[in-house]
Amino acid sequence: MITVYAEDDVRSGRQPRGKQSERFYSHGCDYTRTTGIWQTVWLEHVPEAYLSDMKVVADPDNACVHLEVKVVGKAAGGKLTAVALYEGKAVGNASALVSGPSVKLTLPLEEVHLWEVGQGRLYDLELSLQEQGKTGDTVQAYFGLRSVRLDGMAFRINGRSIFQRLVLDQGFYPDGIYTAPSDEALRNDIEISMGLGFNGARLHEKIFEPRFLYWADRLGYLVWGEHANWGLDITTTEGLSHFLPEWLEGMERDFNHPALIGWCPFNETWDRDGAKQNNEVLRIVYEVSKKIDPTRPVIDTSGNFHVVTDIFDIHDYDQNPQTFKERYEPMKDGGEVYNSFPNRQQYEGQPYFISEYGGIWWNPEQQDEKSWGYGDRPTSEEDFLTRYAGLTNVLLDHPRMFGFCYTQLYDVEQEVNGLYTYDRKPKFDPDVIRSINLRKAAIED
Repeated sequence: MITVYAEDDVRSGRQPRGKQSERFYSHGCDYTRTTGIWQTVWLEHVPEAYLSDMKVVADPDNACVHLEVKVVGKAAGGKLTAVALYEGKAVGNASALVSGPSVKLTLPLEEVHLWEVGQGRLYDLELSLQEQGKTGDTVQAYFGLRSVRLDGMAFRINGRSIFQRLVLDQGFYPDGIYTAPSDEALRNDIEISMGLGFNGARLHEKIFEPRFLYWADRLGYLVWGEHANWGLDITTTEGLSHFLPEWLEGMERDFNHPALIGWCPFNETWDRDGAKQNNEVLRIVYEVSKKIDPTRPVIDTSGNFHVVTDIFDIHDYDQNPQTFKERYEPMKDGGEVYNSFPNRQQYEGQPYFISEYGGIWWNPEQQDEKSWGYGDRPTSEEDFLTRYAGLTNVLLDHPRMFGFCYTQLYDVEQEVNGLYTYDRKPKFDPDVIRSINLRKAAIED
């Protein structure tokens, strides 16, 4: 018998709760609480010596991938073999002797097929553990061949400056709350986003299901990994004892997904009960994250208050396209960079983007006073689209912005600023939104 026991106190400040309400009911941008196991759990029978985990580092410039495979049990003297396949054809193989709990090897590839935005080209990977001439544990997996790096103000994927047209996705569903009703629903959220002209998402205040990341890999959809930090008291370092192990477990679990291009452990780290955030909490999490994964950029806290970060992002819900534009105009020619909290965070020349904007309130059939969105509600659909285009064009046309993230993909309970309703019905003609989003950005190659 296996017993699972968990304690959950979202009011304690000792654990992250994300967007789950700390009250008995939803309010503002906090929603219905979730209890019980909400992601897939399974048991697996394994032999005495087995492959327990794997880390893949893609190296497209050298036409190979670097593997680190963990082995459990008495396998010393055995051999680990790795075979790469593309569309069913073997395109690379490598093997190494097992001498301890970790085996490292480089797998050269005869064919290079890059994983790109909208083109989720994936290789299949077969691993087998051989002992005394007999094949023991075998594992089937996949990987994508792509690189990410920051270059001045640009974010490059496979060497190309790619403008990130992101949307905020909170991973909530009307029936299952944190749990999607089906695998098709996970894929559908990505497909409706891509249909609107977005090429990725901030997976907001939630560590998403591995199956969602699978579909992001398969469809060529960019994602940023976050944790559900809201509710965690970081005015002292005590919260690290719960937060950091959870965050690192999520990083280790999701490391191999090519769709995942960056990490953001915290979002809007506000002060609490008159006490300021402890900057060392953010610094420690950032530095440990970089040690665990030096291949991706890390944003310490999205929006505020930055301490040490690879990317400087802010949140700006100004609903007036003209004043929105004026705020960022000096940056175009290397002038003053807008800093929403100049007394609390310092800009140090990092790549820059607006990771939350818009949030335009649109629910013309609203019958209650509970539902809300940012700013004043547009008077018509035409008014909405004019505002959406005006705000979005400011960011697309800015030569020092590498991306944006619009709030949000779909309504969540009382927050009605989605481009789709909570039950995933379009509020507008998707082609109109798509045509606005897909204009070439100034920073793109």
